[in-house]
Amino acid sequence: MSEQTTTESDVATTRRNPIKEFLASPAGRSMGLVVALLLLIVIGAITGGENFMNIDNMFVILRYASVIGVMAIGMTFVITGGGIDLSVGSVLGLSSVIASIGALQTASEGFWPLMVFVSIAVGVIAGLTNGLIIAYGKVVAFIATLAMLVGARGLAELISGRSTQVVNNQGFLDFFRGDLLGVDWVVWIFLIVAVAGWFLLNRTTFGRRTVAIGGNPIAARLAGVNVKRHTVYLYIIAGACAGIAALITLSRTTAGTSTHGQLAELDVIAAVVVGGTLLAGGRGTIGGTVLGVLLFAVLINVFTQNDLSSSWQLVARGIIIVAAVMLQQRLANREPSSA
Repeated sequence: MSEQTTTESDVATTRRNPIKEFLASPAGRSMGLVVALLLLIVIGAITGGENFMNIDNMFVILRYASVIGVMAIGMTFVITGGGIDLSVGSVLGLSSVIASIGALQTASEGFWPLMVFVSIAVGVIAGLTNGLIIAYGKVVAFIATLAMLVGARGLAELISGRSTQVVNNQGFLDFFRGDLLGVDWVVWIFLIVAVAGWFLLNRTTFGRRTVAIGGNPIAARLAGVNVKRHTVYLYIIAGACAGIAALITLSRTTAGTSTHGQLAELDVIAAVVVGGTLLAGGRGTIGGTVLGVLLFAVLINVFTQNDLSSSWQLVARGIIIVAAVMLQQRLANREPSSA
């Protein structure tokens, strides 16, 4: 009797649904995003016609995606490691203000990379501050980065006097508004950051430790990982990406202002979550993040092409975020049983 029961149990265990297993796999999740993206493009082509499908509009989509996308790469590391960063939008604004200070632009006239260095340095310092407060100050990431969100925005207003600072460094503008092989430099920057992020997360010890910390920080610490120090590194990466995004924003708007990046953190987190990175930590995908960014960029463009209000854009994004999180929960609950 016991042998018969054991045999029936083994048969039930091996009886798996290959379609469900594929949909629960990283390849299946990415395929779903690709299908959704293609459907949006088809909808855009039908409703927008030539205005949507022309090459200039494609570059408009990619330029918009570059700003959110660069920050989303950094956010992928933070969320994969079990954290959250609500301050990236404000850090972008602060970096843009400090990098566009008149005295700095004058000093950088013959060497514009100084502006690049300053912008990224501001982001790194903000990320370092977040990381130290969270890891060593033992403040919850939500609260610590919320404080940075408010503080960085206020500091940007104080430095700029709530006024717009025009970027007149021609060398800086010529480079960031230029192109390589017909593709804008800002799009190449997004691509380079994405490739570097993919390699770091998937092909290095640093990436494996990030996943381990997000999955179980206690087990990671017992395995010899310096969880606190690694957490600081994750927030530094997020801050540096915000600084890079500030440079792209400066080149697009030719102005530094404390209002840059307002609510950008919501778009960034949404793109990461929709892309398949587990909000609870322990699983991250750079490729999925890139697809999530493109999905939202195309969605916004389709809405704009059809003269739909920004309110409907927010509603649509909210529905997509909720659907993505619910799908994540179902897949997360299914994964252990299929292992």
